[in-house]
Amino acid sequence: MAKKLVAYFSASGVTKDLAERLAAAVGADVLEIAPEVPYTAADLNWQDKKARSTVEMADKSFRPAVAASVKSADVSGYDEVFIGFPIWWYVAPTIVNTFLEAHDFAGKKIAVFATSGGSGMGNTVAELEPSAPGAEFVGAKRFSASASAAELAAWAEGLGL
Repeated sequence: MAKKLVAYFSASGVTKDLAERLAAAVGADVLEIAPEVPYTAADLNWQDKKARSTVEMADKSFRPAVAASVKSADVSGYDEVFIGFPIWWYVAPTIVNTFLEAHDFAGKKIAVFATSGGSGMGNTVAELEPSAPGAEFVGAKRFSASASAAELAAWAEGLGL
């Protein structure tokens, strides 16, 4: 039986709640993609061109630092990895790229899921794939914050995970 991991980045707690529901539904371990320096409300003000999140997302090569516990996490024993995040500017926050680049996901299946107030997935997978060479991205879906465990489990099962 494949060993599963749900890794997630959550700025406000919405994605965390969804990730925990998904992990429980599919029998996965959970890992928070925590930033080295936590985001403040001011950092997340997307209407402020000088806010930390806006500055980071303006340069797709920017890689926000992750916490030491995230860098040292051992993902080698997992075959299937679900990666969750809020959609920022129609894609995954670049801290997700930082996480992927810090580990070897070659040979693993990756499914991405996101929360959003209305934005779709955009170019999310295309922008994440180069950060995980050798991994197989098998699916991507945006969920409402209230998605049920049954809905999440059905999605994972539909992907063969």
